[in-house]
Amino acid sequence: MRRLAVFDLDHTLLANDSDHLWGRWMIEHGVVDAEQYARENERFYGLYSAGTLDIHEYAAFSLRPLVEQPLERMLALRERFVAEWIVPAVAPGTPALLEKHRAQGDELLITTATSRFITEPIAALLGVTNLIATDPEIHDGRYTGRIAGIPNFQGGKVQRLRDWLAGQAEPYAHLTAYSDSRNDIPLLEEAQAAVAVDPDAVLRATAQSRGWAIISLR
Repeated sequence: MRRLAVFDLDHTLLANDSDHLWGRWMIEHGVVDAEQYARENERFYGLYSAGTLDIHEYAAFSLRPLVEQPLERMLALRERFVAEWIVPAVAPGTPALLEKHRAQGDELLITTATSRFITEPIAALLGVTNLIATDPEIHDGRYTGRIAGIPNFQGGKVQRLRDWLAGQAEPYAHLTAYSDSRNDIPLLEEAQAAVAVDPDAVLRATAQSRGWAIISLR
């Protein structure tokens, strides 16, 4: 029986938000205007936490540095960012949880609303080869600042997962899904086993009412 374990990334496998940290990293390294970017970064983070984020508006904001800065500079900054800020942000229980699923023979997949530019090296750091992320649009080899295809956010996570599953050579008989956020309730509803990880208040209440497992990786 083929089994799939699907993991949200930010505040689930990580004890922080990689997108929010990336914004702070760019401020510290002079990539963006500190005062304006910090203010908007916090505003968008609050909207995400409240479940009211407009993902396209956020993408126009967060992807702008990839449009305006030389790609070589951004790639070098990303490499340092992962080494210096993401490695310490991996939740203490994450390695053991991933290893448990590997030992069971499960396929692993990370699904995240954060852009592929930020999360691809993080998935590699965690040893997870399957990644569904929000894809920045690239035209003629340059980032446009827009999203390509369906944003991997809220209900879009369900559609993107279904599309990914439809492209697999063999079906999966069992799906386990992990997340911390109210934004991922639709994703958790797709799973045979839903697990709330260090959940926000809305997800915790939902998990308790539905009998979903609640765990901490911190």
